[in-house]
Amino acid sequence: MLRQRQISKLREANFQQNGGILLREQLSKRQGYREDVKVFTAEELEKATNNYNESRILGQGGQGTVYKGILADNQIVAIKKSIIGDPSQVEQFINEIMVLYKINHRNVVKLLGCCLETQVPLLVYEYITNRTLFHHLHNDDATSYLSWETRLRIATETAEALSYLHSAASIPIIHRDIKLANILLDDNYTAKVSDFGASRLIPSDQAQITTIVQGTFGYLDPEYMLSSLLTEKSDVYSFGVVLMELLTGQKVVCFKRLEENRVLPMYFTSLMKEDRLLDILDPRVLNDENVEQLMEVATLARRCVRVKGEERPTMKEVAHELAGLQAMAKHPWSKSNLVSEESEYLLGKFPSTYDDGVTSSSIGMGYDSINNRIAFELEGAR
Repeated sequence: MLRQRQISKLREANFQQNGGILLREQLSKRQGYREDVKVFTAEELEKATNNYNESRILGQGGQGTVYKGILADNQIVAIKKSIIGDPSQVEQFINEIMVLYKINHRNVVKLLGCCLETQVPLLVYEYITNRTLFHHLHNDDATSYLSWETRLRIATETAEALSYLHSAASIPIIHRDIKLANILLDDNYTAKVSDFGASRLIPSDQAQITTIVQGTFGYLDPEYMLSSLLTEKSDVYSFGVVLMELLTGQKVVCFKRLEENRVLPMYFTSLMKEDRLLDILDPRVLNDENVEQLMEVATLARRCVRVKGEERPTMKEVAHELAGLQAMAKHPWSKSNLVSEESEYLLGKFPSTYDDGVTSSSIGMGYDSINNRIAFELEGAR
């Protein structure tokens, strides 16, 4: 009995420390939240994960560990257990939860609830069945094969989700860690953007915020690394790298490549400048019928990774252009000999005549300058 009392007191203390009372007040005052929002008890989630058994681990990364959980009503969920907590950020954490609760986009993983009774808050998400885009694109043992049509659709859905976060959410959200491992796929290979552990809310009166540099090596915006100023264009850069992986089938960092080509954005950009793009495109998807479309997407990817953020397109523009390319591929008139002006209008193509200013040396300086300020993840690089 004494032991149970001690546990109850500790859970109550954690609940208050993690902002539980503030969360309850917010939920009671504000309207428009989904009815299935729930504050779970620590006991519920312990049972759901078989006391966080290793066999239930779905994935581990820089932000924490994700477990597969089975609730009492047999609903399968994904439970994220963060590595560390920061008591000074409780109010911001609760505000972020409130915003994530309101996100209702088909290509964003839904936040179902949270648990504040543990030392570090736990977040409960919908369970996505078909693993990550990284697994399907880079796992040699994967039985599935992603056609170019599927890759383009996944890219379009991901871009639309990011455009929604940047432009349509009640408070703009910068994801800050867009990569293949954070794009989940369901049984229909529909994209679901996940893992908002590094995300930041952008107040309506600000275009950028200053933060500690955080993200994954290879996907990080070099301008953000040098200045610590986070903007929506940082997500655009990361998404451009994702496009390059989809086009090439190659990993963002690979030590099997020559030293100067180990980081994919630098390698990809240098080949485009030399008019040797075909050397790097994935032969599994390249054919005479789609080569022009692949070139269009490659040009878009290159624009996304320009060193200067102001020269990159917005995610809304990126999503519009990808949707146009996808629509063109579905209609028979897409293969007719349209004049260039009509093609550019239909594709939503943006001017790309000026030099993007991307050089191996300028990107390399960005990577070298941060030294020990950030712990990079070299996921699957070897």
